[in-house]
Amino acid sequence: MISALNQLVDLVEEHLDEEPDVHGLASALGTTEYHLRRMFSSLAGMPLSEYVRRRRMTVAAAAVVRGEGDLLSIAVRHGYGSSEAFGRAFRAVHGAGPGDVRRDGGPLRTQPQLRFRLTVEGSTPMDTRLVDRPAFRLAGHAARVPLIHQGVNPHIQEHIAALPQEEHLRLKALGDTEPGGLLQVCDDLDPDGAEGSELTYLHGIALVRDTPAPDDLDVIEVPAGRWAVFRTSGPHPQALQETWAATATEWFPSNPWRLRPGPSIVTILERADDFGTATCELWLPVEPA
Repeated sequence: MISALNQLVDLVEEHLDEEPDVHGLASALGTTEYHLRRMFSSLAGMPLSEYVRRRRMTVAAAAVVRGEGDLLSIAVRHGYGSSEAFGRAFRAVHGAGPGDVRRDGGPLRTQPQLRFRLTVEGSTPMDTRLVDRPAFRLAGHAARVPLIHQGVNPHIQEHIAALPQEEHLRLKALGDTEPGGLLQVCDDLDPDGAEGSELTYLHGIALVRDTPAPDDLDVIEVPAGRWAVFRTSGPHPQALQETWAATATEWFPSNPWRLRPGPSIVTILERADDFGTATCELWLPVEPA
């Protein structure tokens, strides 16, 4: 995976004036665009699309400062159809317009070219199991919420708090298959995993595929497949989020599996009364790499 990510960085550098063919590279490397984008985002700390934008504007800024043609020709050379679109993208990265930078020589915010390197990690074993599951359904109450990488997501909190206590009890009684209990489900996630991008969050339960769901519940159909299940325990949600991050930095690079499209599922096995600590299982859909 480290080699694949460095080849992706090289591809971006070779095609700064157009969209890189991530799908073609992934196919040539025997992986998927979905997995490659998810791993890049997790390890680089930014979506691939954001890295491309920053690198493009870094190179463009050098052309602006050196006076390599008028601003429109520089814009076109870097993949923009108008000087207005180029100016907006330039200002979003550097905090100043290209005309100001040409006149004043700055300010400039440079994005260095990334290079991924292998470091020794994994001194703490990850409690993981692999589970083959037939097709099943997720049923509950869904909402579109923004992605937040660290800390409690207030939008999800509000969504759950709006449900009366008796609804939590009704949901829990409906579940009839693994993963058991009340579930926190994230689906339809942008493969780049950009902070603030929207996803579908469902608070609900798992049902056998043929079990009918009540009409007032939202349903996500989940196809048959294999899941990597990570058990985590400690401060909540920090321990869960750290384990989620470690799947990208430690588990996937060390194991012959890759992410496949599908929902990620968290089930709370035990928790303190104040929810300050919890034991959870994180279910991620995987396939052979």
